[in-house]
Amino acid sequence: MLFGMKRALAAVVLSLSLAASAVSAQMVNTLTPKEKADGWQLLFDGKTTDGWRSARGGGFPATGWAVRDGALTVTEAGGEEAGNGGDIVSTRTYGDFELSVDFKLSPGANSGIKYFVDLDMTPGHEGHGSAIGFEYQVLDDAVHPDAKKGKDGDRTVASLYDMIPAAKDKPIKPIGEWNTARIVVRGKHGEHWLNGVKVLEYDRDSPAFREVVAASKFSGYPGFGAKDSGYLLLQDHGFPVSFRNLKIRELGGGAR
Repeated sequence: MLFGMKRALAAVVLSLSLAASAVSAQMVNTLTPKEKADGWQLLFDGKTTDGWRSARGGGFPATGWAVRDGALTVTEAGGEEAGNGGDIVSTRTYGDFELSVDFKLSPGANSGIKYFVDLDMTPGHEGHGSAIGFEYQVLDDAVHPDAKKGKDGDRTVASLYDMIPAAKDKPIKPIGEWNTARIVVRGKHGEHWLNGVKVLEYDRDSPAFREVVAASKFSGYPGFGAKDSGYLLLQDHGFPVSFRNLKIRELGGGAR
């Protein structure tokens, strides 16, 4: 009798676990009624590449990216920056906004979530290289050498790349698990969040920020950081990195 009760209890637990997993899966790449009421919009439906195009112009890249298991994934290309499919950008620009993106890194991976992207600022030859903008760094800090470059950790995950380091006690999850990046821009004020914790903030019109730009790799780009709107960009750095639950809420900027 006791054995039978244990088997029945185990079956109930398994059933509840599977049901919870199914509900969790259904919540990916969707908006709750409250999110809809608050003005959130999906940037990726989990099935198509609608809303995104190549940063080099034209449609969505034929190679280098794949939609797999409800995620938008960069495919392996040996770590070459924009050397395969290249970066992808939103089909429109954004000003003041709150952006939320889940990302998952493979071992040693490097990528980025960029905003205020100016497609006229693209280094390299014949469109190769990544378009210039503010970058929320996506990186395996423990393995990728870029984490040791820059200044004071300003190239580590969740940092404003090459300008402002994320907090050293940031709550990053292990490689292979999903993390949630959040970027908030209101006027000249910006914030980076990681897994529900604010890890940095800045004011673009402050003398301190202008000094940061002048000391960064972006000092040679006239007008960098001056625009109040731009494209969103997901970076192809040749490492497998996945994105899902891409959603945005405009805070008054609207389309540009």
